[in-house]
Amino acid sequence: MGRRVELVALSPTALRALAVGDLTAAEAAAPVPLSPYLAGDECRWVWGVRAEQVLADPSSAPWITRVVHDPERQLSVGRAGFHGPPDAAGMVEVGYSIDPAHRRQGYARAALRALLAWAADEPAVTTVRASVAPSNTASLDLVLAEGFVAVGEQVDEEDGLEIVHEVAAGTRLR
Repeated sequence: MGRRVELVALSPTALRALAVGDLTAAEAAAPVPLSPYLAGDECRWVWGVRAEQVLADPSSAPWITRVVHDPERQLSVGRAGFHGPPDAAGMVEVGYSIDPAHRRQGYARAALRALLAWAADEPAVTTVRASVAPSNTASLDLVLAEGFVAVGEQVDEEDGLEIVHEVAAGTRLR
């Protein structure tokens, strides 16, 4: 299913509101309608991390997690973005999550492809990383289908064991 999505940036005000689960305040500060999923338990911690990140380093704001928005349906279906700007080696790491009510409809693929296109357009980016839990079969299948290759493992404080995958920026778009 070929979905078209927009990755919509949020203001620091909207990030902070989502971090505390205040959907009303977040929507008042957001350029698109939001969903309860985005203010729920699964997403709240991410918004908190990103709100603190932008406060500490305002230049990271363009790179961080955004809302995955379906412009045709005028519906926000999840979140996706990078963990921050490229590091000294030119690596960026993707993160994405789609509302369970909208999974298996092509939104994660569309969001990941939008992130890969974004990375390909940025001269400072050489490598895109995706760290995925071994139990997350759907995401593992997605990153492999998009050209990522497993390069190692890591233990994440929040998510536990993850398989680290990388792809050269622009590989799938050339």
